[in-house]
Amino acid sequence: MKETREFLQRIGQPAGDLYDLPSSKKRFSDGAQYRFEVPGIQGPGTMKTLLEELDRYKISIHRVTQTKGVMTLTDEEIESMVGLAKEWQVDLILAIGPRATTDTSASVHTSEGQRMGYRLRGQEQVVRAIEEVKRASALGCRSFLVYDEGCLWALNQLRKEGGIPADCRFKVSAHAGHGNPCSAKLMEEIGANSFNPVRDIQLQMLAAIRYAIDISIDIHTENPKSSGGFIRHYEVPEMIRVAAPIYLKTGGSVAATHSWDSTDADAKKRAKQIVLVKRVIDTYYPEAVASPKGSIY
Repeated sequence: MKETREFLQRIGQPAGDLYDLPSSKKRFSDGAQYRFEVPGIQGPGTMKTLLEELDRYKISIHRVTQTKGVMTLTDEEIESMVGLAKEWQVDLILAIGPRATTDTSASVHTSEGQRMGYRLRGQEQVVRAIEEVKRASALGCRSFLVYDEGCLWALNQLRKEGGIPADCRFKVSAHAGHGNPCSAKLMEEIGANSFNPVRDIQLQMLAAIRYAIDISIDIHTENPKSSGGFIRHYEVPEMIRVAAPIYLKTGGSVAATHSWDSTDADAKKRAKQIVLVKRVIDTYYPEAVASPKGSIY
């Protein structure tokens, strides 16, 4: 094992999980350590309700993520969400719609086939996924949730060639199933701008991932019942300390599943979860630096 650990260190990887939990010195471009992200906001109505409720609490967030896919939205809905994002100065992330669970695959619905996650099945699905990004980017969206590593690689090549705007950004979903520094580094190298490890990643593992990559890490502070249902609010101060720059994905426990069609009432509950997590940060890590309103990239 000693030789293996030394090899990993030679290639820029940690020798193992970092149980000493070192403080991260890395930061967002604005110098901040953390930002808030609210996932599972599927349309303009609930997005507006969420943002208005956060205004009522006098608290701002930095990202709103839709998870059902671009293909579930009309052009008017996308334009409306883009408009809301500009008005409230948040980053709108739209999910790529085609995925194994919406394809004609039977295997993905079996206990063994579920291991393929939301990855794409066949090159036609890659074509359709790229079309999703081209369509939404033409309507003003610039950030996308990616579930498939090959699709990420292809989108990065398209971005380099100018086939989509150069300022498009790609976030790797937790549903891709990555949970170690080597995988995180691979995602960074093939075009990821933000990396979401598996939801139940532990602090020593999170610290090791931060050692290996420079892009932001997105971590769930809580989860829907379908992916564990756990709530990690009291761990958030340490998450920030060891993994900055970090997006805190908050509000998931309100939903039953990943693609939950949130109601206005759900949106208000998600806003409350932001307030609860912010209280923990302010109490136990008051010196932690959050990005100001309007910091997106």
